[in-house]
Amino acid sequence: MGLIEVICGGMFSGKTEELLRRMKRARIARLQVVLFKPEVDTRYDVSKVVSHSKLASDAIPVANASQILKFTDDRTEVVGIDEAQFFGEDLSDVCNELADKGMRVIVAGLDMDFAGRPFGPIPHLLATAEKVSKLRAICTKCGDEACRSQRLTNEKDVVALGADDAYEARCRKCFTLLV
Repeated sequence: MGLIEVICGGMFSGKTEELLRRMKRARIARLQVVLFKPEVDTRYDVSKVVSHSKLASDAIPVANASQILKFTDDRTEVVGIDEAQFFGEDLSDVCNELADKGMRVIVAGLDMDFAGRPFGPIPHLLATAEKVSKLRAICTKCGDEACRSQRLTNEKDVVALGADDAYEARCRKCFTLLV
C-alpha cells in the first residue's frame, strides 16, 4: 500500500538528515528507491541531496514536480523528495499519484517561509499525508525549541537560497519579521 510521509519544520531542524536516514533504511531493506531535489537548489551540490551537516546522497535534480513521474516506474518502491517547498502546488498531485500506485513517498521541506506563512505545497501535503513529522531546531537567541526560519538579509523574495549565512533558527518569541 502506498503512502505519503511529510518531514517538515524550520531551517536547521534536521529535515534533510531525517529524509536521508529513511532513504538509507529503505536501501538496506533492498527496496528500489529514487531521490529527487529541485534543480534550483544548488547550495551544496548540483546532483546530491546534502544536509547542513554534510550528509549526502545522490539525487536527480528536476525543474518541476511533474518531471518526477518520468523517473519512476513499476519497480520504484520508495520516492524521496527534498526541499519540497521549492516545487509548485502540483507536487501534492504528483505525490498522491505515486502513492496511489503503491509507492512510499517521503517528502521533506519547510512548512513556513521567512515571514512565518505556510510555504508552497507543504500545507496541502500535510493535509493529505498519512504520516507527518514536524521537527524543531534550537533557537540561536535563547536556546528554546525553534519553529521559525529567521532571514538575516534584506531579500524580499519568498524564495531566497541560503544556509547559516542567511538564516537562523528562532523560536516564536525571538523571531522578528525584517520585511
